[in-house]
Amino acid sequence: MTLLAVAGTVLSGCSSTLENVKLTMAAGGKTGVYYALGNALADIWSGRLGIARPQVVATAGSVDNVKRLVNGQADVGFSQADATDMVGAAKLRALARMHDDYLQIIVRADVQAKTLRELGGLRVSIGEPSSGVELIANRVLESVKVTPNILHLNLEASARAMQEGRLDAFFWSGGLPTPQISMLTKSLGVRMLDLSADLPALLEQYPVYGSATLPASTYELTGGPVTTLVVRNFLLATESMSDEVAEALVRQLFTAQPELVRANSAARTIERRSAIETSPIPLHPGAMRYYRDIKV
Repeated sequence: MTLLAVAGTVLSGCSSTLENVKLTMAAGGKTGVYYALGNALADIWSGRLGIARPQVVATAGSVDNVKRLVNGQADVGFSQADATDMVGAAKLRALARMHDDYLQIIVRADVQAKTLRELGGLRVSIGEPSSGVELIANRVLESVKVTPNILHLNLEASARAMQEGRLDAFFWSGGLPTPQISMLTKSLGVRMLDLSADLPALLEQYPVYGSATLPASTYELTGGPVTTLVVRNFLLATESMSDEVAEALVRQLFTAQPELVRANSAARTIERRSAIETSPIPLHPGAMRYYRDIKV
């Protein structure tokens, strides 16, 4: 029997122990926050629950992760909130709201574009296919009816292409600061587009997003603070996971949070009280049992 078959058999059952649980986790690119936190969680869950270390699978990102969950190729996965609206999403159940991601539209300093509308015709990367970056980038560009020369590069490839003069701008949705962007500010010189003028229409069309103003000190950029979109991140499972397993996973997520912080500083913002804010995805009953137990 394959790993996924075993996992599906165990997680859908009512076993009183966790010893035979096997999990596959969809975790995004290998240099991203999802992958760092996924590997930390795999160590935490195997060490503290006595289960086999979950298999952490590198993926294209949020959309890919959700597809794997819906199709039974993963038992746990990370996703931006906006990527959970797809066929089969009714199967999804949230374990916790995690950290928030910030949309960062990075432009080379020697490129004149200072607004979204000025990206038309430029060489712009919108992230890998089936990534959360691609999803949000397409929505933002469509909202202002702009058509750049699109490339599909991940963060590392985007930074490298910009450094080599093969790319004018790129979209990134992630934590702050993102090391690859910090590197570009020092070695090349870049700026981040301010979305203040475009936010009202975007937020009306896509209420799943929020907004935030990033201080210039985030990347030591010239030109003052930048206002942009914010999107929540969730740790997801599906309805087939047993309540016992879900409760155990969530409990250890918070018990061992200092270990997550050591893996990636984004984990500092994970809080028990805000962890239940997972709309439009309902909380898993097992996760809810944990939150009720600690009186959230």
